[in-house]
Amino acid sequence: MDVWLPLESNPEVLTNYMVKLGVSPLWSIVDIYGMDDELLDMVPKPVKSLIFLFPCSKAHEEYRAKEDEELKAKNVEHPKSLFFTRQFVHNACGTIAVIHAILNNPDIEIEEGSVLKKYFDGAKDLSPDDRGELLNKNVDLKATHEENAQEGQTATPNINDAVYHHFIAFVEVEGTLYELDGRKNFPVAHGKTTPETLLKDAVQVCKKFIELDPSEVRFTLLGLVPTQ
Repeated sequence: MDVWLPLESNPEVLTNYMVKLGVSPLWSIVDIYGMDDELLDMVPKPVKSLIFLFPCSKAHEEYRAKEDEELKAKNVEHPKSLFFTRQFVHNACGTIAVIHAILNNPDIEIEEGSVLKKYFDGAKDLSPDDRGELLNKNVDLKATHEENAQEGQTATPNINDAVYHHFIAFVEVEGTLYELDGRKNFPVAHGKTTPETLLKDAVQVCKKFIELDPSEVRFTLLGLVPTQ
């Protein structure tokens, strides 16, 4: 499996990254400082996606395997408009979370001829597995990712360092809250939501992730919001 440098969960770095991918500068990534209503109410609206960074603990890995088996057995249908790609590249989860956040919000403009627009045009009619393979082979996406992975505040990690944190995205598509994690075989539906309640509904799911590993405190919440 190919290995990329991990992206840092730094809103400024991720916002610059989106612009380099071809996303309109009218949109930014911001820190969300906590899970209580008062802090969530301070986040600029509308929140188009919640991006969640969490440690891949043994408890999470066991839960992911169990959930995957259950979803396979259910054979759930998802709307055609939902864009989901698998992750076949180590450390590409930051890029994949950004892609899931952007491409499931068609009102966010992407520049014609840009890295992301070219990927989307090639991927939109493919299966999630084939989208993941296309991403794996995408030289422009990899180059943009690597460039941004070196822009954070912390020292650039060695490409072979073990990375134990994972990015996922939550989006609203056709009235349903979806968790999109490229390491899972399927999107995960978490019930009804609206564009207005997406943030608070997604945070409730994040709390369940945290309950799986109560001693862990290294969680990060980021929002895709209009640039202020």
